[in-house]
Amino acid sequence: MYHGMIVINKEAGYTSSDVVAKLRGILHMRRIGHTGTLDPEAVGVLPVCLGNGTKLVELIADRDKEYEAVLRLGVTTDTQDMTGTVLTQTPEDEVLEKLQQSAGELRRDDQNNNSVNCQVRRLIEETIKSFLGEIEQIPPMYSAVQVNGKRLYELAREGKTVERKPRKVMIHEIEVLDVAGTRVRLRVRCGKGTYIRTLCEDIGNALGVGGAMEHLTRTRVGQFRLEQALTLEELDVLMHGGPEKVAEAERHIIPIDAFFDEAPKLIVKSEFLRYLQNGNPIEAGDVLPFSDEEDKASSDGICAIGRDGAAGSGAPMRSDGLQVRMYDEQGNFYALYQWSAGRRRYVPLKMFYSPELAGQEKKRESAKA
Repeated sequence: MYHGMIVINKEAGYTSSDVVAKLRGILHMRRIGHTGTLDPEAVGVLPVCLGNGTKLVELIADRDKEYEAVLRLGVTTDTQDMTGTVLTQTPEDEVLEKLQQSAGELRRDDQNNNSVNCQVRRLIEETIKSFLGEIEQIPPMYSAVQVNGKRLYELAREGKTVERKPRKVMIHEIEVLDVAGTRVRLRVRCGKGTYIRTLCEDIGNALGVGGAMEHLTRTRVGQFRLEQALTLEELDVLMHGGPEKVAEAERHIIPIDAFFDEAPKLIVKSEFLRYLQNGNPIEAGDVLPFSDEEDKASSDGICAIGRDGAAGSGAPMRSDGLQVRMYDEQGNFYALYQWSAGRRRYVPLKMFYSPELAGQEKKRESAKA
């Protein structure tokens, strides 16, 4: 049994549920959960939670995401991407001509390919600026959104179209990476619930030529990046390659507490450990700073506080709502707690500890040594 997170580089043709099913076979464990759907033809980062790490599924799904997408201008489909039935398609030269007209009349001596491309690119860049910030999207019919207890994609497969209410989503960043003919490569950083294929179609409509998503790569979810990811095949090879390869695979399993790496670490004194194990509030005087040298930066200013709530020498008073990670004296992670100024103690937010998790911590420490 593994506890933590692993970043899978999802390949085209797999659903998120397919990835979980494959992982159950590779890792020989049942308690696995993905952190949000990624379209079957999309590729890239899919964080997967293992064991007690499944308690993080919703928290990870709420994190910002980053994508690289290819928008095909001049085409519209019933799925908003190129996997669907083509509804309209305009020849490329007509699309480019319309975009050039929208960009403004070019001077006769500027009518060369480079100038035309620059004009079109500037038009596209100006258009996508209107999609920055909070915008409204209508969920696509081919999506997992539920209406009256039924998934939209189920209704779409039955040939039905239902009214969908617009939903607010956040686009933090969007930029044009490249323009080649009618293909536009975009980088998008967005919040939860954003449909990139809907964004592509909306951009195409704003340009007056229509559009559909041709390709999508998710490059980041929260702190999980594509560079960390393994394909299912790569993981399978490692897990069946002998002890050294298995150990290499296990190094890709990210410990649960790393998800809260901005939260300071505290150690609960052994005589008060039973309160932590039972998920009870922890008195301020029952904790010590985490002393490992590698955690010095995250524990600066963290020290034991007296039971009256007064900070020890040189330590700041706890701010209300401060989140901290709680450990025992052996360095086993137990839970995420929060300082309550009103109650003058730490109160539990989420418990993660299990005996199996402690064994995994010890195994990882032995491997480091």
